[in-house]
Amino acid sequence: MPDWITRQAACARLGVRPQTLYAYVSRGRVSMRADPADPRRSLYRAADLDVLAERRSRSRKPAAVAAGAIAWGEPVLDSAITTVEGGRLYYRGRDATVLAKDQTLEAVARLLRGGDGAALKRAERGEPPQGDTLAARAFLALAQRAGVDPPAIGRHPLALAVEAATLLDVMCDAVAGVSASGAIHERLALAWGCGADRKSADLIRRALVLLADHELNPSTFAARVAASTGASLAASALAGLSALSGPRHGGAGEAMRRLADDARRLGAEQALAERLAQDQRLPGFGHNLYPNGDPRAAALLEVFDPPPALARLRVTVEAATGQAANVDFALVALAEALGLPAQAPFALFAVGRCAGWIAHAIEQGQGGGLIRPRARYAGMRPAASA
Repeated sequence: MPDWITRQAACARLGVRPQTLYAYVSRGRVSMRADPADPRRSLYRAADLDVLAERRSRSRKPAAVAAGAIAWGEPVLDSAITTVEGGRLYYRGRDATVLAKDQTLEAVARLLRGGDGAALKRAERGEPPQGDTLAARAFLALAQRAGVDPPAIGRHPLALAVEAATLLDVMCDAVAGVSASGAIHERLALAWGCGADRKSADLIRRALVLLADHELNPSTFAARVAASTGASLAASALAGLSALSGPRHGGAGEAMRRLADDARRLGAEQALAERLAQDQRLPGFGHNLYPNGDPRAAALLEVFDPPPALARLRVTVEAATGQAANVDFALVALAEALGLPAQAPFALFAVGRCAGWIAHAIEQGQGGGLIRPRARYAGMRPAASA
């Protein structure tokens, strides 16, 4: 069975009209690529169509609906913060790629929290904890705050806003390794040895804004679950950071870096051929929500030149697979182009996304109840009582 099929075959498999198929594509439910034999035609991923067909045919009982919502499924809660529509990312109705042109992370963090006014005065904070890595310091800093900060539920909105702004600074301090004042992107640029280069600092700023939120991704969902219990903002952010650290989420940059190393060692074509021959995934390319390409990656890659080896890898993979570079590729390319630390892609992800975690935690605490789904038991049946 082919991996990619024509529009006619896709419509027949789902039993829908082309307009419905296009709607599935725009919502990220079905991946689409150009036909290598005829660029004027499009092909559709057969595996995505099979998932949709199975979902359409199965019972719509609550248990079935809930099970289908776990992985890239139906929305599971209401939020006014972020959405992905038509292949674009929007923060409270504003295009994130447009905001990235001139806004700071601090300003976007206020927007995500529901305000768009003047910067708030932060609370006092001490020096960041000591740690061997950027990630270790981030975990320690949030854990220290989570152990002493009060629950977020029932707090005055202004008090939460000040705590939110302070917490974002705490995260930046931990990653930078020093407590300082000034814009977050400038502090990171200075800590990473490129503070005198305004272009480098501006690229860091763009990346932070583009990473600030991404709808109900795994780390944000983890943060909202913690917030639903009334936990402090720091505890919710710590839950988000824990989820982000996995190789299938924020840790994907490390896999992308290994692919880049292979491309430099073997050449882009050979590195790709070996991955495909072993049926291995290609980190840094493709995204379920963006069948026509990740707009965050495009917004970054249009304002700097990736190193030659990575530029060649991008062209090779996109031509061979039809999968466009995603934000993980862009972050690794940015880190290499600017000479940033190896952990910089994860650090940028963590600092930027912390703004979203906090916004979602506040929103969950204000209007959402306890997030407590039920498990559908699949183990041995309990023994009958005597």
